[in-house]
Amino acid sequence: MKNLLYKLIPWGLLAVFVAEVVALLLPRPEGGFHWQAFGRLPVLLNGRVQPFDSVGRNALLQIRGTASVPLVEKKSYEFWKHPPKLRATEWLAEVMMQPERADTRPIFLIHHPDLINELDLRGKGLEKSGLFYFAYRDLTNALPTIEREGRQALGVESSARTAYQRQVVKLHHGLTLYHRLKYSLQPEETRDFAAELHAFQQAVPPGMAALRAQQAGQPFDQAAFDTFVGFLQAYDHLMRLAYPLIVPPTAATAPRDDWRNMGQALFEAGMHGGELAPAISWLAAASSAYAQNQPAAFNAAVSAYRDWLEVQASREVRKGRAEFFFNNLQPFLHALIMYVCAFVLAAGAMLTLRLWPRGSETLRRSAFYIAVLALIVHTAGLLLRMWLERRPPVTNLYSSAIFIGWAVAVLGVVLERVYRVGIGVAAAALIGFMTLIIAHNLALGGDTMEMMRAVLDSNFWLTSHVITITLGYAGMYVAGFLGIVYVLVGVSTPLLGLRLTAEGQAETVAAERDSLSGGASLATTNTIHKALGRMVYGTICFAALFSFVGTVLGGIWADQSWGRFWGWDPKENGALLIVLWCAAILHARRGGWIRERGLMNMAIFGNIVTAFSWFGVNMLGVGLHSYGFMEAGFKWIVIFAVSQVAIIALGLLPLNWWRSFRRDNAALPAGG
Repeated sequence: MKNLLYKLIPWGLLAVFVAEVVALLLPRPEGGFHWQAFGRLPVLLNGRVQPFDSVGRNALLQIRGTASVPLVEKKSYEFWKHPPKLRATEWLAEVMMQPERADTRPIFLIHHPDLINELDLRGKGLEKSGLFYFAYRDLTNALPTIEREGRQALGVESSARTAYQRQVVKLHHGLTLYHRLKYSLQPEETRDFAAELHAFQQAVPPGMAALRAQQAGQPFDQAAFDTFVGFLQAYDHLMRLAYPLIVPPTAATAPRDDWRNMGQALFEAGMHGGELAPAISWLAAASSAYAQNQPAAFNAAVSAYRDWLEVQASREVRKGRAEFFFNNLQPFLHALIMYVCAFVLAAGAMLTLRLWPRGSETLRRSAFYIAVLALIVHTAGLLLRMWLERRPPVTNLYSSAIFIGWAVAVLGVVLERVYRVGIGVAAAALIGFMTLIIAHNLALGGDTMEMMRAVLDSNFWLTSHVITITLGYAGMYVAGFLGIVYVLVGVSTPLLGLRLTAEGQAETVAAERDSLSGGASLATTNTIHKALGRMVYGTICFAALFSFVGTVLGGIWADQSWGRFWGWDPKENGALLIVLWCAAILHARRGGWIRERGLMNMAIFGNIVTAFSWFGVNMLGVGLHSYGFMEAGFKWIVIFAVSQVAIIALGLLPLNWWRSFRRDNAALPAGG
């Protein structure tokens, strides 16, 4: 019975996560207002078609750092409860259709105490975990100060800004974005947009007649003139401020990307007889129905508009529907959660390897199954994102983090199939989790599916170079993580001395160091110690191959894009550093200058080299590959490098300080 239980536990844990994935795929029921249907409607923003839901989600991430807005404050002692939240689509609808209500939502994050004092905001905001969130109405009196301070801070180079100035710039940007969203559908002061548009259409004929007479110097109807010009001024303001382009082209001969914002469409309608595009009428009807709390009328307007779009812009409708599904599936978030669980189980499996053999194997299998499921979800998200972009998997820093995490997970799962001790799955889970955390933080900058610059828009070279070089990054990180495991486990536990069976599993009963048959040493026995050495060496070979080939392909891409193969650009130098460091490791190992311990320490230092090439050179503010100096990112790179150096220092401790080698110091030379 106990043996059966050990076998069933991994499958039971897997079933829990599978059930969660299935629940995500099931359609959610609509409430009174059909927000899901509204959120799927396509618009044009940042050069690409996307649904309203993406507009709201990306705006919230930039302003608040979250993809939803809590409606009530969550109490610390009620950690198990999930307070009601305003999803991105509904929040966006509030901002565009009922801005007076949206102004009460605490969405502006301000955490610098000097800025809070400067703006006299003490006691006005919502505090959560030491962070302060303020509503737009809390900031009304401080808007002139924010505008002045923001413009001054924007005049300072980003790398030279103080923490106070960075906070001011972020707040200024958030307020500007919020203000533009307010004017994306209708003038902020409008309360019944459909009635206003009806009045506008009625005012166009007499207004145009009065305007022509006024321009010709003839008598004209002053009241009609003033009414008409008032509408045009309001829509001109809307035209200059509106954020997304929400009015699709209606003419059959118009280009598919000939979208207009609401202000532009209304201004043109006023100057050409007052005929409104179908999209304007339906969006205005939805706005008025929402303002008057009429769900049925709102849903009818949204449904009619969607049906029209199905005929006029079926491809855009499919794109909006697919991206809405992707946003709500949140595959990378759920893969991240699974990676965390898999790592905890894998770590538990390694720590209990000697004390609880059967339980350790159960934990390891559970970790492996969950990691494989996480990899499947990760892969599905990656493929769906590629389909949405119609691009290869790596087009920017965000997508590189997603892809590197995926490649690491694949390598870790393969290693775990060969060496079944939990190390491979731990590498897959931890690095997969960390790269997805990096991707989440990069997503706070805005739309992660933005259009590429024309000079880089070459699908063949983008695919071949970037994918190849990022596979090299993945290999380096896997090797570096295995090196970290080697050092930490070797120093603190005797596990490196456990022997492995032919199937790659640890012999947890007869593998004690003092029972090694024939007095065999760690240097000649098939132990975890030797297995880790083979893992790292093979992974370094993989990383060296892909880094070298990727760097050469990058030179060809540069020649195609900029007319030169190599220009000693910081990014090019960073890629070359990885190749040279891989070559140094392989030569040192092949020449006998280092053994397992030296190999591990050099692999760990490879993490620093890779992090510098991947992120560091992008933050220098120079070169063709610079994505801007990010102070917070630079700080974390420095912290990461210091942590790696500390682990290397630990790895250089004398062997008699290592628990795994304490009773067999003669097994390895002093150099390791």
